[in-house]
Amino acid sequence: MPLNTAPHFEAADAFYEALIDAHRDLSVAQSHELNAKLVLLLANHIGERAALHEALAAARASVLRDTEPKEPR
Repeated sequence: MPLNTAPHFEAADAFYEALIDAHRDLSVAQSHELNAKLVLLLANHIGERAALHEALAAARASVLRDTEPKEPR
């Protein structure tokens, strides 16, 4: 199964709000731990190695793109 990167979940704004609420009042370390546990739970739910590797690669590429210096206009 190829990785679906198109918007695909219902009530995206409600999920984002729940995600922010889950982090409320946590320390930075606890927030990182929550993210790691959430990733592992969702990875277990997906289960398919190819889709998980594709997701890792896409997320890493996105982070690297976001941190590249921007060319002046």
